[in-house]
Amino acid sequence: MSMTPTLGPVNSSERINALDVLRGVALCGILLMNIAGFGLVFSAYADPSVMGGSEGWNLRVWIINNMLFEGTMRAMFSMLFGVGMVLMTSRMEERGGGIEVADIYYRRTLWLILFGIIHAYLILWPGEILFAYGLFGLFLFPFRKTSPQKLILMAAFLTLCGFGLQGYQYSKHMGNYEKFQQAEKIHADSIPENIKEGKEAWEGVINNMKPDEKAMQKNVESMQQGYFGLVMHLATINRMVQTVFNYDYNPWDVLPMMLLGIALYKLNVITAGLSFKAYLVMILVGYGIGLSVNYYETILVLNDNFSVPAQLKANLTYPFGRIAMAFGHIGVVMIFCKSSFLTFLKKALAAVGKMALTNYIMQSVICAIVFTGVGFSLYGQLQRYELYYVVFSIWLFQLIASPIWLSYFRFGPLEWLWRSLTYKKLQPFRHSTKQSE
Repeated sequence: MSMTPTLGPVNSSERINALDVLRGVALCGILLMNIAGFGLVFSAYADPSVMGGSEGWNLRVWIINNMLFEGTMRAMFSMLFGVGMVLMTSRMEERGGGIEVADIYYRRTLWLILFGIIHAYLILWPGEILFAYGLFGLFLFPFRKTSPQKLILMAAFLTLCGFGLQGYQYSKHMGNYEKFQQAEKIHADSIPENIKEGKEAWEGVINNMKPDEKAMQKNVESMQQGYFGLVMHLATINRMVQTVFNYDYNPWDVLPMMLLGIALYKLNVITAGLSFKAYLVMILVGYGIGLSVNYYETILVLNDNFSVPAQLKANLTYPFGRIAMAFGHIGVVMIFCKSSFLTFLKKALAAVGKMALTNYIMQSVICAIVFTGVGFSLYGQLQRYELYYVVFSIWLFQLIASPIWLSYFRFGPLEWLWRSLTYKKLQPFRHSTKQSE
């Protein structure tokens, strides 16, 4: 069966506004967290005592993010990727599509993997998520018709697997920490080999999470060099992120959220299809659990002055806090979508969400210009709270520019490219004079 003209991109009339608004919120929220990675050394992302300041507004900014946003926006963004797969494939199947639906979906996903490689290596953002979405998106297609209950169970199972692995890693690290403490009490020449190995392993963790001034200065200088030097400097980091980190972490982070997103779509949770009362319960339960877990983690780290053991212990409960908080955020956004106030903001956020790929890459381009040697070389130069001047500026620009762009064009430029590559045909770009969509 050949591909028919009906198997094309989703029309504007078919879009679900609540999903676009939620995607816009998630995209803006992701920058709240990513900005620390753009502007400070990697370990400062979770530990403000490393760089960027850990007092006054710098500390307050870290606390707010750790309590409210850490991991939640990425969770929502991952959920929406899963929803996108179901929307795309189900609508093509409703139009009579057969095996070519899988062909189109997998071609779309493979192109996303390539976009992720380009984003990381050439647009200079090792923290990018597109590669992981493309990779784990390859597993989603067989689950497009799975019941919500089974999807939730699979998401829970994967999350618990990650929790178990995190617990194993924590136990291993604490064992090495004990050996490190033992080695400190023994003369260097008489340290048993197993104690020495544990000591060296713990020192490696410390060097990674608490780099010294010399290491940080070297990192800053590396990020302030020219473009080709940056590409080479970040290549090693990108290779690690897209291999070791990707396989150790993302199967328990990205994939379960994709499956959960599909379930929530099928249950009408993220399409604003439930009652105000249902979303209020979702908010109360989500925030009740999420804020409790996140408060425990935050206080644990603060009371021990951002020590490495405290940070590692706080990571154990991380998945439960972030998922619960994501549910609370979704409830708030859905009530916002069902309400009649701030309609201009809803339209702006929906436009940002419709152009999510373009806006996501744009954030990286702008931040590369602001922070690296390609532009103003502000990497490592700003305090943590000052980074958010950049965030708010990018938000304002994208909230204004996205609706204007979409008033002239059907898609964002990268969305248009992605669709054209997916369907192996140039898609109409500008709105027709009849505004057929």
